[in-house]
Amino acid sequence: MFDAIAPRYDLLNHLLSAGIDRRWRRRAIESLALTGSERLLDLCTGTGDVAIAARSARPGARRVVGIDFAGAMLAIGVDKLRRAGLSESVTMLRGDATRVPIADGSMDAATVAFGIRNVEDAAAAARELHRVLGADGRLAILEFAIPPRPIVRAVYLWYFAHVLPRIGRLVSRHRAAYAYLPESVGAFSTPDEFVTILRQSGFRDVSAVPLTFGIVFLYTGRRG
Repeated sequence: MFDAIAPRYDLLNHLLSAGIDRRWRRRAIESLALTGSERLLDLCTGTGDVAIAARSARPGARRVVGIDFAGAMLAIGVDKLRRAGLSESVTMLRGDATRVPIADGSMDAATVAFGIRNVEDAAAAARELHRVLGADGRLAILEFAIPPRPIVRAVYLWYFAHVLPRIGRLVSRHRAAYAYLPESVGAFSTPDEFVTILRQSGFRDVSAVPLTFGIVFLYTGRRG
């Protein structure tokens, strides 16, 4: 499914979020307080937006590795890296989020943007993130959530049920992909449940910060 929508993926991300997705990604990178010396893993990297933003930030990560299971997404990411002149400092790898092909303790920071809910075993992915981070390694995860406020929740669910799938089908020409999105958000852990998963995986100082009325949460933590 993700390979099928790869050519229109970036366009739809920006269109369906009215461009706010860039702000969410920037907020996640800022939460890591990068100094310019870090090795950063961007898991579920997709077409590499967070990987590119983490390397391009001032200061940004020194080296970035982006990992995703969808080969077509990675191919677009590799092309974006080439055009941005970042091919030497950002590496794209195809891999499974529950079996990350990275050595223990070899990363200083890790990010996941809107991908953890797509992993069949999110707890296994969280344990892998903990494994690859070194002492005091920093984590930032962005993920959609059901907003807690009744009015915002009602508008959000209506948009997810009626507007987003229609636009997604029209632009991507893929019938199932943008029906899957609201279904996957509804099936994913609540913010409190996901905080518990991160803590049980060994992370400390875990927090869940609501962004844009709680339609997105930024989860942060450090390797315990």
